[in-house]
Amino acid sequence: MATLRNLKIKTSTCKRIAKELHSYEKEVETESAKTADMKAKGADPYDLKQQENVLAESRMMVPDCRKRLEAALSDLKGTLVELEESGQKEGSEIDDARSTIRDVEQIFQSSDA
Repeated sequence: MATLRNLKIKTSTCKRIAKELHSYEKEVETESAKTADMKAKGADPYDLKQQENVLAESRMMVPDCRKRLEAALSDLKGTLVELEESGQKEGSEIDDARSTIRDVEQIFQSSDA
């Protein structure tokens, strides 16, 4: 049985994971620039290898985070549908959930393009 409390929790989960995804994407950009700068300056091979490991680890987190966001989004959509079917179509939690769904779907559309 879906409740407004569950909806609020799932909405917050989606928002948190979307924020996390953005953070990892930003980290990949930063680490890429740092690695390129180190290569250009001819840094110590050991330091360069460590930096490449950091970059690889950051890149690994993006697909993982994306999968978790997809799962959280489908969970949120299911809960929202369940609540709407039970007659609850209005309220700040429901509006917040709808806007979060739109925002997350935009993230997926912009990255697929």
